[in-house]
Amino acid sequence: MTYKLILKSRAHKDLAEAIEYYQRKRKGLDNEFLKCVHKFFDRIAKNPLHYPLKSGQFREAYIQKFPYVIIYEIIDNEIVVFSVFNTHQNPTKKP
Repeated sequence: MTYKLILKSRAHKDLAEAIEYYQRKRKGLDNEFLKCVHKFFDRIAKNPLHYPLKSGQFREAYIQKFPYVIIYEIIDNEIVVFSVFNTHQNPTKKP
């Protein structure tokens, strides 16, 4: 089955903030981060059930190399990404 990946506005905001942070940190690090995130988006789209359920219907895919987790839900043939959450934040801020 082919799944369509949809990013909610919070996920877009999370990504924009992370990219801006990594741009300031080191030249090219923002591109490394974005490549890594897209690799995980592809993995999730190909095999969305691979990542564990954490709360309710939400699944979490921890991004290797960066302290972020992709929080998503499978709804019919869509993968809805609610957040690309920085794991250094207070976990109570998770959606």
